[in-house]
Amino acid sequence: MENFVVSARKYRPATFDTVVGQQSITNTLKNAIKTGHLAQAFLFCGPRGVGKTTCARILAKTINCFNRTASIEACDECESCKSFNEGQSLNVYELDAASNNLVDDIRSLVDQVRFAPQLGSHKVYIIDEVHMLSNAAFNAFLKTLEEPPKHAIFILATTEKHKIIPTILSRCQIFDFNRIQVEDIAHHLGGIAEKEQIKAEEGALHIIAQKADGALRDALSMFDQIVSFSGDNMTYEHVIENLNILDYDYYFKVTEMLLANQIPDVLMVYNEILNKGFDGHNFIVGLAEHMRNLLVSKDPITVQLLEVGASIKEKYLAQSKAADGHFLMQGLQLANQADLQYKAAKNQRLLIEICLMQLCSITNGGLDTTVQKKNDGFKVAANIKPSQSVKNESAAPSSSTELSRPAVQVEKTPEIVDSAPKSAPDKVEATDIIVNKPSAPLGKRRIPSVSASLGQMLNDVPKAKEVITEEGKAAGPKLTAEFSDETFNAVWKELMDKIEVEGKEGSSLVTSAMRERMPKREGNTLHMLVDNKSQEEEVMIFRPDMHEVLRQRLKNTEVTIAVSINRDLSERKAYTDAEKFQKMIDRNPNLLSLKQKLDLDFI
Repeated sequence: MENFVVSARKYRPATFDTVVGQQSITNTLKNAIKTGHLAQAFLFCGPRGVGKTTCARILAKTINCFNRTASIEACDECESCKSFNEGQSLNVYELDAASNNLVDDIRSLVDQVRFAPQLGSHKVYIIDEVHMLSNAAFNAFLKTLEEPPKHAIFILATTEKHKIIPTILSRCQIFDFNRIQVEDIAHHLGGIAEKEQIKAEEGALHIIAQKADGALRDALSMFDQIVSFSGDNMTYEHVIENLNILDYDYYFKVTEMLLANQIPDVLMVYNEILNKGFDGHNFIVGLAEHMRNLLVSKDPITVQLLEVGASIKEKYLAQSKAADGHFLMQGLQLANQADLQYKAAKNQRLLIEICLMQLCSITNGGLDTTVQKKNDGFKVAANIKPSQSVKNESAAPSSSTELSRPAVQVEKTPEIVDSAPKSAPDKVEATDIIVNKPSAPLGKRRIPSVSASLGQMLNDVPKAKEVITEEGKAAGPKLTAEFSDETFNAVWKELMDKIEVEGKEGSSLVTSAMRERMPKREGNTLHMLVDNKSQEEEVMIFRPDMHEVLRQRLKNTEVTIAVSINRDLSERKAYTDAEKFQKMIDRNPNLLSLKQKLDLDFI
């Protein structure tokens, strides 16, 4: 039986020109050899399978070649090259730092550095996985690395440069190897397939190149695996079946269903994917990648970012015309959220299914995709058309409402109804809607409790069948009864007491500004001063309900409350502890007796 040699060894580059995807590094090394500007130490770092050790061996071979070609490549004919090819060269010493990482191993290496080469000009020491050396071994290596003999060159290779101590890095020329591009890997695999007389489809080679994630060695290993499975005819179907890869066709099919809002169909396709043994996490990650490819396909400038075969690229270009940018951006956001939440989810299948249903709802308006989270909550911009019926102030916004944050204050036409229940309210004319930014998180506001107190007061008095707008204009019959200051003060005090007694915790914060300063009356307009913006927002929240109470109790639909911030800074002062305590006594006289019994004093 013929001995089989894996492609990663059989087709390992032997010259700088055959190294794949690292042209800038190989050109630099060739110029250094040509001009004789060779450093005493090199550090090759980068991901696995990108050619670090290969380039180190080629460099060691080329340095000692007696008859280098015009393109600065080893001749493969001289005695030095032959001994290197046969693995018998005494000028190249390789050390695996993963298993030889102690101080004694480095000392043994340092002892060998003193001896000059018997054949050739340099002795090259290649230390692979150098980051595995212990700190003591690194320190033992420092002096030799900084001042080695003229004939010694060190080449260090690692996948984790950040683990190497800075004193080692400062003594080396550092070469960063990049991940090999998909096109370069696919082209290289195509050349190997041709040499092996294997018929391979272009799409199959591209799938292998993408799966390799920039590592040529991984791509060659997968190539050998597929050849063992399919023989001399490598097809796209063979690759996705053997490597357990989700087919592109699934993603194109799912995207078509998402655009057509076919929720049942897309759930059935996802069930089929799971039944074939694919992981839901890999599916959602692949769907996000598919949407990204569709997005870059929409512009001729970014089409070159697609790392797929020609036939697949045509499919992307065709589907990108049907999917608009808004759908793709929202889809990417939802898929990314599902990706981040997948590992923490208890029911992972349900998480992906919800994501798919949300994706289906983007294009039919079922999902309001204008929601943007902010530090202060959500912003809301609501539009109410004229002659729109107001059925319930707490009702959810209609589909025409543009949602961007929750409405903290919505001033709309209050409706005065009879105490007897009725089936439908009267229609309200167009009104202005004012949305104020909340001064505190919604979870800390006590709006419902205070509003309930005001609502109870409205139920305690007879109500006229009319609607009153915020401008003080009545949509129905007007009430213009005159009232005195004494009557107003009594109604105002009753209003404050009602809110404070029946309101739950926090209601005193709302009434403090109202109770501290009685509104100044100018005709039917009540001018109310508050100390700051926060108090103004609190008062404005309850102003519509307060209007209703005052107008009904005073029997005057022209009554209006005007709220403004007190700009007179002279009134603002810092209260002493005694003054604060006096305020507390005014609210609860029992505190004074408690202070006297416990013999308390101000701190």
